Amino acid sequence: MGNDPYWVPMIDAIANFKPGFKHPFMHELRTWIFKEEVNDINIMMGERKKAWKQYGGSIMLDSWIDGKKLMFKYLDEVVEEIGEENVVQDITDNASNYVNVGTRLMEKRRRLWWTLYAAH
Repeated sequence: MGNDPYWVPMIDAIANFKPGFKHPFMHELRTWIFKEEVNDINIMMGERKKAWKQYGGSIMLDSWIDGKKLMFKYLDEVVEEIGEENVVQDITDNASNYVNVGTRLMEKRRRLWWTLYAAH
């Protein structure tokens, strides 16, 4: 982000609203700012995790992961982390690799619903 050619012009535009504003440098983005964001996300996830037990949740997986084994491993680990009892459904693309992964996941985890969506 800090190396993006549009980053500094964007910050300069923001600074027009408050003279003297200094944009964060790459070191700051990679250290304390990143750590604060991770902490904020963990707090937010803690609140969401409490709601999983009451409402359940859906897991969506898109086609940015290649390889059936990796997709299955990733999805299975996410279900394990969330708790199978808290997952309502798994939603994936309808491409053949997802059909394979969804079928395998439902064979392993009988409580899950697997839902396809049309991506194209």
